[in-house]
Amino acid sequence: MKDKKILVISSEVVPYLPQTDKAVNSFSVSRKINDYGGMTRIFMPKYGIINERRHQLHEVIRLSGMNMIINDLYMPLIIKVASIPKERMQVYFIDNEDYFKRKNLLLDKDDKLLKDNDERMIFFTKGVIETVKKLNWMPDIIHLHGWFTSLFPLYLKKLFADDPVFDNSKIVSFVYSKSFEGSLSKKIVEKIKFDGIDEDLSIIDNPSFESLTDLMIKFSDSVIISSDKIDKSTIASIKSHSKDSLGFKDSSDDDKLMEFLLKN
Repeated sequence: MKDKKILVISSEVVPYLPQTDKAVNSFSVSRKINDYGGMTRIFMPKYGIINERRHQLHEVIRLSGMNMIINDLYMPLIIKVASIPKERMQVYFIDNEDYFKRKNLLLDKDDKLLKDNDERMIFFTKGVIETVKKLNWMPDIIHLHGWFTSLFPLYLKKLFADDPVFDNSKIVSFVYSKSFEGSLSKKIVEKIKFDGIDEDLSIIDNPSFESLTDLMIKFSDSVIISSDKIDKSTIASIKSHSKDSLGFKDSSDDDKLMEFLLKN
């Protein structure tokens, strides 16, 4: 793992958010990579619940200012950065007043999906990709944590396939147990196609947890099972797309985890 560049993309990371499996794993795997000589950069959304003063976030002016076109609307991208205390890890925050200022993460107070989660996903996806391009930081491996990152493999393989920054990047998706019921807006397909992705997206005609995870797995290079209570549809998707995978028990073994990441 020495000198490998690892781009970590997650919807949740400690210490900035509560200790869910996803938030803890996004941090702990990144720390293990650093301990094994790798170099990580972490990207996550800058939700309104995150205390900027406590965590010493500051805006990176040279990276901010781009406009992401989301469904024919220009949405300004703000980039903030912080360092995790006592760790050699920088965290970049994707921010936008309309999408991430509210204190809710992905669900409202009644545990219902936020109505604009489809656009928030697209904005986050494009914002991370464009920022990494601007940094000219070429990742060897890209780690994706959770369903909110499920559009990255599609965008990287179909919209940015010829970009030299991601030319040699391998995508490893960490999949978790089911975390929501229902589905996102079905307009997500036309919004993705607006970006110029000419792909059969019938797989997410009903953008549920299961179908978004299926899309993620389909365009990833390999998969790591990161929950002991994984959905049966996720296992079926891994098999149907013939993806190399690491089981939950082995993913908790540092040496086996690093060996898997290096071969993928």
